[in-house]
Amino acid sequence: MRRRWLLWGSLLSVVVLLLGAGGWVVYQNEYDLKEERVTITGGKQPLHGVLARPTGGRTPAGLVVFVHGDGPTNATHDTFYRPIWEAIAKAGYASLSWDKPGVDGAPGNWLDQSIQDRADETVAAIDWAKRQPGIDPARIGLWGASQAGWVMPKAARQSPDVRFVIAVAPALNWLQQGRYNLLAELRKKHATPAETEAAIARSDRTLAALRAGRTFEQYRDGGGDVDGLTPQRWDFNRRNHTSDATDDLAALRVPVLLLLGGRDINVDSDDTEAGYRRILTTPGQLRVKRYPDATHNIVPESVEDSELQSTLLAIAAPRSLFSPGYLDEHRSFLTSLAS
Repeated sequence: MRRRWLLWGSLLSVVVLLLGAGGWVVYQNEYDLKEERVTITGGKQPLHGVLARPTGGRTPAGLVVFVHGDGPTNATHDTFYRPIWEAIAKAGYASLSWDKPGVDGAPGNWLDQSIQDRADETVAAIDWAKRQPGIDPARIGLWGASQAGWVMPKAARQSPDVRFVIAVAPALNWLQQGRYNLLAELRKKHATPAETEAAIARSDRTLAALRAGRTFEQYRDGGGDVDGLTPQRWDFNRRNHTSDATDDLAALRVPVLLLLGGRDINVDSDDTEAGYRRILTTPGQLRVKRYPDATHNIVPESVEDSELQSTLLAIAAPRSLFSPGYLDEHRSFLTSLAS
């Protein structure tokens, strides 16, 4: 009988532990936000979006319009954005984001877009948002990561409604960024000199074909390396590979927060910071924050390199997924704009 009670006691402890863990996970994934699904109109096609408003405080709220990086991203970036939205809400700002065309049933195909198309889409979203109740049209800005570094300066140049920019791990030049990424990944894999030389040669052949305007079929039939490529992705690269943010950045007249990771193998953080400092010379315009141990996503490298650790944090403590201080920096920057 005693053994039976001991067994039941152990089982009860496990059940209580699981229920407690489940409650913790639910708590950690609740955000001080009011989210609503919206349809953003006025552009080339309707956009399926999410408008995340602060639950209290100043009304009307300012607005941060989110511009995705590369890839088939949905409005919440599979919930990755929500801790950032919450930090933004604490500063009195709502957040607006949308499914990329073709993602989660949205009309269109993001691979058919140019960087200019993406900028036009962003401006249309701003025009829609400033007419929404509870949004202050005088406090609208942009947040964007990676590839958005080419989109946001164009959109800000087109729209006088953009009052600030938050740029996370952007690059200045597409081709330079691609070469940096190639070499950084080869170093991380401890590639031999022969492997590095071969990879550079393949990259050079690809770039030559892009510059020549070759179609996917011409490139493939000419012996080009199409591993991991599709015709649509090739056309996207061919359409956008000459992108450079320099001229559009030079036209910016609004405050810019630049957030960079010291362990970023996608973008050369040193080159980006030097370029932004060279271009944005108005006193007080540029604010730079670097996270020495962070990757491209401003996540600690030790976390990103561990699938188990990153998965557990994403589920059980999503705010802790980011490098310390990253979320607070958003709030601090937005709060400082009022002064």
